[in-house]
Amino acid sequence: MRSPTYVRAALMFGSLAGATMIVSAPPAQAQTVEFPQVPTMFRDGLCGGSIRVWADTSPDWPGRAIINVRAQPIVGFGPGEWSFAPLCENLTTVAWRNMNTGATGEYRVVVTAGIYGSVQYALFQDTGPGHIVVTSYTDMANIPQTGAFDVPR
Repeated sequence: MRSPTYVRAALMFGSLAGATMIVSAPPAQAQTVEFPQVPTMFRDGLCGGSIRVWADTSPDWPGRAIINVRAQPIVGFGPGEWSFAPLCENLTTVAWRNMNTGATGEYRVVVTAGIYGSVQYALFQDTGPGHIVVTSYTDMANIPQTGAFDVPR
């Protein structure tokens, strides 16, 4: 038994109207702020490169931010069979301070990089809402960098 034409038409137009409402919902205003790169040396060889650091914020995560760290491709010489394509590492620290509340914290991660850079390391930080100032540095010879971003309520 087939449905009457008006029932099929009503279902089709009702589905399209529902899909339009879902698609046209306003997106959350996520924001990405990239900080200056940290020029640094790496251990387990004679390696050098730079570390990218950035923060992601969104009204969907009030009072929180994602701190991201990733090494750019490195150059150098290391031990082993592939000495001109070494894997080297360092301990990268992103220290943050909420200028509105005085809260502080840091994200520390061992970054392992090669000729293609590294994977992206990321972690939520409970910064609280406000203006956040960060300082990024490593445990090897480096030039620390500073940046800032705002976390929504």
